Formats: sequence, structure tokens, C-alpha cells
Amino acid sequence: MLAWWFQRREGHLRTLDFAVAIALLLLPVGLIMKQPDLGTSLLVLAAGLSVTQTLAPLIFSDNLGQPKFNLDITERLPVIKALFEGHDFNPDGKDESIQTMFARYHDIENNDLFEELADALPHFIYWLLTRVGLIEIATDNDGYAYAIFETMNDRGKPLSPVDMLKAYLLAPIEDPDARTQANRIWKHEVLSLISWSGDHEPERDVNCIKAWLRAQYAETIRERKAGSMDKDWELIGSTFHRWVRDHSQDLGLGKAQPNLHMMAESFPFFAKAYRRILETSRTYTPGWESIYYNAHNDFTWQSTVLLAPLVETDDDETVRRKMVATATYLDIWLMRRAVNYIRVGYSSVSYAMWMLCRDIRRKPLNEVIAILKQRLLDDEVSFEGSPSKGRTGLDGLGLNQFSRRYIYHLLARVTEFTERGAGRTETFDKLVNREAKNPFDVEHIWANNYETVQEHFANPQEFDEWRNHVASLLLLPADVNRSLQDKPYEYKREPYSKQNFYAASLDGRAYLHQPQFQQFIAATGLPFKSVAHFTKAEQLARRELVKAMVELVWSPARLEAV
Repeated sequence: MLAWWFQRREGHLRTLDFAVAIALLLLPVGLIMKQPDLGTSLLVLAAGLSVTQTLAPLIFSDNLGQPKFNLDITERLPVIKALFEGHDFNPDGKDESIQTMFARYHDIENNDLFEELADALPHFIYWLLTRVGLIEIATDNDGYAYAIFETMNDRGKPLSPVDMLKAYLLAPIEDPDARTQANRIWKHEVLSLISWSGDHEPERDVNCIKAWLRAQYAETIRERKAGSMDKDWELIGSTFHRWVRDHSQDLGLGKAQPNLHMMAESFPFFAKAYRRILETSRTYTPGWESIYYNAHNDFTWQSTVLLAPLVETDDDETVRRKMVATATYLDIWLMRRAVNYIRVGYSSVSYAMWMLCRDIRRKPLNEVIAILKQRLLDDEVSFEGSPSKGRTGLDGLGLNQFSRRYIYHLLARVTEFTERGAGRTETFDKLVNREAKNPFDVEHIWANNYETVQEHFANPQEFDEWRNHVASLLLLPADVNRSLQDKPYEYKREPYSKQNFYAASLDGRAYLHQPQFQQFIAATGLPFKSVAHFTKAEQLARRELVKAMVELVWSPARLEAV
């Protein structure tokens, strides 16, 4: 009976289960003793106790009459006790090892192993106990312990590159207080990254360290030809813990004091900056808008490049201005290429981002701005085009699979620019929010009806090119966009007048009793004008407006204003 009870409860044992087992055992023992038959009752008791003690010694031992968990690590006892007794436990905000222990327990609890093994479960347990061996390696020196940990895991299946790096950095720190402090700070920063914003992401600490080391220390990159070997830039991206160990002399590491500084000073500084990038990438924040813009374009190198000019002695405002200046440069650089159909994906621009990091690395703010301005001045790619690549810039920008996301971004930016100039508060994040109840969609000024305009175009293909050109597009709320799809332009003008000023500017009513909009036009010199009939000529005029607005929105002069 007891064997059956523990088989059914295997993997879910609680204190109450042992109490029930004792009760089940005492019942036959008591009945036999009434015979009286003391010898038989003792044998039954001993047999029963052997069953109840199968797993208990593996979990806890007796300590002066009180159970003491065999895994006696102070910070882990609350989760172990809660799991053993079946109580609720909240792992949020706890050490990573505690979160992992809690998660793995429930992984085991929720699988169907017990049902699958059924009657074979006891045999499996005894096989596990007798055939699985554990090796203990003991040392009386903490430095040796960290070195052994790092060496053993580096030669087998690694745990985490972050743990490996920590172990390496801790190894030469012999002072117990200093080692404890470094370990505490490191663990705090790792946990802050992983659990940032309540969004648990196990790889966020890895990504942060990769960005930090690449930005600050990568001196070489693989040559751009077949058969080339990986260099700093690539190695940090794959095995940064080993790269730090192999380049310890170049980094000034390997001794207690510099290692302690990296763990307790450098890492917290760059982790804080990295979290700020995460925050401003997700939330549209005044003074940090450029970071949000680049994040909307899914520019994956942004975090790395923004950490490059930082110095640990920089105050918070200097950090902000350096990162915003760099993000502004990336915003301009990225959109210049996007309108020219030049790819800006991860692999395509890796070399360019390494060069940028190297140029601005640990530079003062004024030098960073000067370098970035000069790079934009020397850039062969502009909104006018790219002669070397045969690209025509905005003149050739039309809606297609590649450009759709960038045109949507461009329209949102010029719409935001116009709205702000006219005294409204419509911000970019609202214009691009696809989760909104009524999100903004791309509106074609020309309805998709070639028959009504065929006298002005040589063929349907030409009409499609003009219709999908960026100057023929607007952003409107989805419901308005749907209601206007098949309508001629002359009908659309009136509904346009009630929308954002970039769309409304096509109708004369937008200019009436709108002093701020009129002042905005006068101050910028932008060629806004109402259009009675949207023809080829009017679209060409609209192109000039788009070009002028783009040059203002993505002006290098923004670097001076950070």
C-alpha cells in the first residue's frame, strides 16, 4: 500500500504525503500489536519505513528533530521550501538561479513522465540513484574555484557566456570582500537586464555585453573576401567570453584591480546606457526621438554604435547628447540609403558600423558631432541619389515590397513635422502605432482606376509608377482611407481638409484661419499649395515639396541641436 502511495505521489511529494504514509503504516502495525505479535509488527514497521525513506533523505535530513534541506543555500531556501510544501512562490525580481530553479521544477512537474513510466517509475528512480554519478572537485581557494569553473565549462557544453566571463573576471580577485562586491554588482546588472521592464528576456544580458565590447574594444574585422578569418568584431559576436580572455593583455585585464573595475564600474555604466536605449527605442521620449525613429526602422546595429562614444566619466547629460547625436546621424544615414533602395540589413552594413564605432570611440562630444557632420558631408549617397550605384533618390522612390516600410516611415515623419509646425501635437509614435483602434494607413491620392486618367498616361504600367510614387501618397486613418479608395481626387479634397495638415494642404480650406500653419510655411519656405485637380504637373510640384521637407526633416543641422 505504501509503495503504491509513493508511486502515485512521486514527483509531487509534500510534507502531508509523508504524514499520510505514516498513518497508513501505523494502521496495520497497531492491528498486529493487538494480537499481540510484537515481532511481526516491528517487521512491518521497518518495511514501511524503508519505503517512506526512499526519497526523503535525498531532499532533507534530520537536524535536531527539524528537517534541513540538503541543498542548503540561504538565498534558495525560500523557493525550495515553497516547492516542497506546495505553497505559492513569486520568482519575479529574484536571482536568475532562483528563477531557473522555479521554472525547471514546473517543467518537470508538468510533463507526462510519471504517466509514461507508470509501474516502471520505481525502477527508473533506483537506476538514476545507482547509475548516475556526481564528481566533487574541492579547493580551499576561491580564485582556483572560479578558474576551475571557467575551464571545465569552456571545454564541455558552456552554460552561459555571461557566466563564463564573470568566472574569468572573478578568478584573480582574491580579497573576499572585493570578490563579493563584484559578484553582487554583476548579478544585479544581469538581473536588471534580463527582467527589464517586466519583460523577461534571457538573452538581453548577452546582447548588452556584445554591444558594449564591440563598441568599445573591437579593433579589427574580417576582411571582405572569401576565406577570411573572423576578427574582433565577429568573435565578440559569437564567443565574447573567450575573446576577453584571449585579449586580456590588450584590455588591461588579468589582475584583481582592473577586473574589479570592469565588473563594478564599466559593466554597470554601459548596462545603464543600454537599458536607456531599450527604453527610448520602445517609448517615444522627448529629447531622444532619433533612437525611436531608428528602432521603428528595425536598425539592429543602433545599440552597438550608440555605446561607442561613451566614456565612464560622462555625466548623464553628456551620455544623452552623445547617444542622440549618434542616433541622429544613423537616422539620416539610414534614410538616405532607404530612398535609394540600398540595403541596410544586419550583414549589409556590418563593416560600415564597425568603421563608425572606431571613428567615434570614446571621443568628446564636440569631436563626435564634428566627425558625424563630416561623414554626412562626404557621403556619396544622398536624397538626390547615388551616382556610383545609379540611384535617383526621391525621384525614383515608389511603393513596393522593399520600400513600403520606409515610405510609411517617411510619410509619418513629414506628417509629424507638418503637424508640429502647424501647432498640433500629432506625434510620430501615434502615426505608426499599428495596435491602435484606427491606425493610419497609406492613402493613394489617385484611385486605382486607370480608365478615368488614361488620356494622361501611355499605359497602365506608367500610371502605376506615378500612382505609387511617394509624392502621390498620404497617411490617413484606416476608416477614412477605406471610405475614399474608389473616389476621384475631386471628391477626396474635402475629406482631406479635415485630416492632418500634410494631407489637408491639398485643399484650400487648410490655409484659411490657420495662422500657425501660415507662419510655418513662411518660416520654412516650403512650397505648400492647394490642388484643384491632381495631374502629372501637380504631382511633380508635390515631389518638390516632399524633397524640401525631407531635406529639413533629415537635415545634418540637427546634429548641432542635440
